[in-house]
Amino acid sequence: MVPKIRRGSRTHGLLVYLYGPGKRDEHTDPHLVGSWDGFAPDPGRDTSPDPDPKVTLARLAAALDLRVKQAGDKAPAQHVWHCSVRTDPGDRTLADDEWNMVARRLVHAVNLAPEGDPDGCRWVAVRHADDHIHILATMVRGDLRRPRMNYDFKKAQAECRRIEQEMGLRRLKPGDGTGAKTPTSAERFKAERTGRPETPRETLREAVRQAVAGAASEAEFFTRLREAGLRVKLRHAPSGDVLGYTVALPGDRNRDREPVWFAGSTLAPDLSYPKIQRRLADGTPDTVTMPEAASGRSDWSPPSRGRRTATGVAERAAILLDSDDDEAAAQLVGVGELLDAVAQTSPAATRAELGAAARSFERATRSHVRAERADTRAIRSAARGIIQAGSALGRGEDGGTTAMLVSTLVLVALAAARWHSARGHAQQAEASRQTAEHLRAAYRQAAAAPMQALRDQGRALPEAQRRAYETTIRAALPENRTRPGTSTKNDALAATLAQAEQAGHDPKALLHEAIAMRELDTADNVNDVLVWRLRRLAQLPAHPGEATRRPQVGTGRAKPPANRTGVRTASPASPRPAAPAPHSRPPRR
Repeated sequence: MVPKIRRGSRTHGLLVYLYGPGKRDEHTDPHLVGSWDGFAPDPGRDTSPDPDPKVTLARLAAALDLRVKQAGDKAPAQHVWHCSVRTDPGDRTLADDEWNMVARRLVHAVNLAPEGDPDGCRWVAVRHADDHIHILATMVRGDLRRPRMNYDFKKAQAECRRIEQEMGLRRLKPGDGTGAKTPTSAERFKAERTGRPETPRETLREAVRQAVAGAASEAEFFTRLREAGLRVKLRHAPSGDVLGYTVALPGDRNRDREPVWFAGSTLAPDLSYPKIQRRLADGTPDTVTMPEAASGRSDWSPPSRGRRTATGVAERAAILLDSDDDEAAAQLVGVGELLDAVAQTSPAATRAELGAAARSFERATRSHVRAERADTRAIRSAARGIIQAGSALGRGEDGGTTAMLVSTLVLVALAAARWHSARGHAQQAEASRQTAEHLRAAYRQAAAAPMQALRDQGRALPEAQRRAYETTIRAALPENRTRPGTSTKNDALAATLAQAEQAGHDPKALLHEAIAMRELDTADNVNDVLVWRLRRLAQLPAHPGEATRRPQVGTGRAKPPANRTGVRTASPASPRPAAPAPHSRPPRR
């Protein structure tokens, strides 16, 4: 049940709209379901002889405005309180008596007409559709004083949550005032008239969010906005310093044919200029592109290198969120930037789901928790590296590194849901869970081809070698660690262990390290998660078709450098045509 509150000054004009046909003839059978005394005239169902609805409507407006006129200059200029209350599309249809009860509880909750108060404000509730009512009240009491209505929106929201529970309606998540402003009905109608799939406010919010993802400076942020095709207007102080910004969509104009401008703060609380300025100052990412040494392979494409590095950063973000520290709040903002970066540069097959994931997680990035000492440079640098590498489509990206990153981001989203739930952030926790569902769908699309290739490689291993790896897997990963209904075949995992061993790693030790990195209980498919962890730890190519490199036998092997996880990886060398014997190690000199 969603209440939406507005203020106005025209009682008669609002009644004309409520009892009229609507902007698209959507109003059917408008009538009163409740009023301040239960005897207010009803223009929709006046039973007097030869009733004239216009006369009855004028009588109703005059009755509602009586105390406003008596108060004279003491009455507020915006004396009309208007609240629409709508049920969820899946809810049952409420009867008029039930809507009357809802209206009475709401005007009592916001202190307009407390129950039993003879001097309460005058109000009516009009119903012209099955799923909602409109409450109109005039904000002058019978003693000609103004009602005390502080925090009326929060009080109405809280009362709706109680009504939902008592009436068996869908229970919405309570908010905390950090959500972005929703489009107005006028904006939605305009979008429909002009054939836009969403309102300009929503389009601009996503464009600004994507422009700030990984940006290194304010100048780069504003340049990205312009490159995205937006109109940008800056507000300067006399000194020349930027004080704020507004954006507009090309072609979006008002009735005077002027562009419709939106300030960043009206798009979302965290997109105001001061907050973007603070984010860029506190967490400026490295501007140097990722060196080949960061990935250990010079033959990986830039998108692949960027995604592999981002996977490790995302893994650390999940660990910080699991630590239940308030400083992890900053990581949520960085994860949001990372999702925006991946969505912008992902292949067409996964772009829709990744875009939906980024839009869902946007709500999870905002709360009243403030991180005072958090360092977001690493995660913002990872987002910047992905954007600088450009689109994965046509740049050598095979879907393997995308699947590797998205698999980790699923666990990050679930960790964010737990972090928010522990603090009572119901809307943010739900947004995180929705993000995880979109990411799972994107993962299935990205991982289909590379995982099938790995399974084929696993089945092609010699039988003795396969049995040896099966023994290792079952010893490290008992059957009860795999959720019911998920695949228990270990072909892809066996193929990955074989390639890791060929590259000079101890498969048993590597597998235990991958399992110990963090929990696996929230994973839909434990084997898939471990495959990508192993391939990242062992610096194996995400695309199974690439040759696995290992040291040349008999030439000696220098101790390879440790990566960020502490695993020693073999230096690239010429590939061997066949895998080594199970669990053997290359000879040392």
